[in-house]
Amino acid sequence: MQIMAYDISKQELVNLYELETLNDFAIDFMKAVGATDEEASIIADGLMTASQWWHPGQGQGLEKLFRYQRRIKGGGIIPNAPMEWITDGPSYALLDAANGFGYVAAYRAMHRAIEKAKNTGVAMVGVRRSNHFGIAGYHALQAAKQGLIGWSFTNARAEMAPWGSTQVILGTNPWGIAIPRKDTHAIVLDMALTMSGKGMMRWYQQEGRDMPDNWALTPDGRVTTDPASAMDGPLLPIGEYKGYGLSLITDVLSGVMTGALFGQSVFQDESNYNVGHMMLAVSPSAFMKQDEFDNRLEALVDEIKSAPAIDAKRPVVLPGEIEFQRMSERERDGIPVSKETVEGLRKLAAEIGVDCPL
Repeated sequence: MQIMAYDISKQELVNLYELETLNDFAIDFMKAVGATDEEASIIADGLMTASQWWHPGQGQGLEKLFRYQRRIKGGGIIPNAPMEWITDGPSYALLDAANGFGYVAAYRAMHRAIEKAKNTGVAMVGVRRSNHFGIAGYHALQAAKQGLIGWSFTNARAEMAPWGSTQVILGTNPWGIAIPRKDTHAIVLDMALTMSGKGMMRWYQQEGRDMPDNWALTPDGRVTTDPASAMDGPLLPIGEYKGYGLSLITDVLSGVMTGALFGQSVFQDESNYNVGHMMLAVSPSAFMKQDEFDNRLEALVDEIKSAPAIDAKRPVVLPGEIEFQRMSERERDGIPVSKETVEGLRKLAAEIGVDCPL
């Protein structure tokens, strides 16, 4: 079985840009399509985090601007939507996002969970009638920045089949979990519940590369390394039946329990995606003194980091460690954006009257 490798093997497929240039463009773009200053800033911050952490083929950076403009134009996303708190208890809440921006709804939900967890120790906040919320780790990290453990997850378009079938019913249903550490980067687990996504498959196809054989099946259920032959087939879950089970549970918590859509119905109605999210914030100090938690966590980290590596050139790392290293490198060297994305954004920016520095 092949090992997943998210390197950019053909550098000629990307251009490099400074973070500030991309961030300012994203803000200007979002404001031009109707977002408020607050909404544009939140969305741009999330897109920049994705661009610094992830491979451009995963499609979570500026590539998302195409979707947002299309969805706003079609009425599926409502800028400055009248979001409403349906329930708002001591340690729980439910936000109706009113077809607004998913990034904004999830950001507000996580910050409400943080506020409550500081008082009660644990808080859980759900969201319904939302849209694509970006990368899960971004929202979880909001809690870690304030000394809390954050957990965010969402349901998504059906692309995974129940284990043993080829009929897609569940989504990639990503998770983000962030654990704060004293005086250094948080531990951040940011992952989909499938081995990969269609975006990376398209990138491999564009590069003329075989994909790992555990990413997706053909529509008739055959194992393949050819991205093109699996585009209409099911994505494979992490850990086989275990990933399927986690995706099902995620859909229950973020879809069924919030009143959002679930299963095959998510992302099907262009005018109402009704995506569901769930945010969880936990205060370690509710269970022990903060210093004790910090010391115990670092003791565990020391054990993990001292584990002998199979390959001396690839030391054991913590979840999120590679992403923070990549963030530092890209702040120094530039952020990669695919040339295909750049060309498309130049055309779209001209259509909506925004200066494009790309």
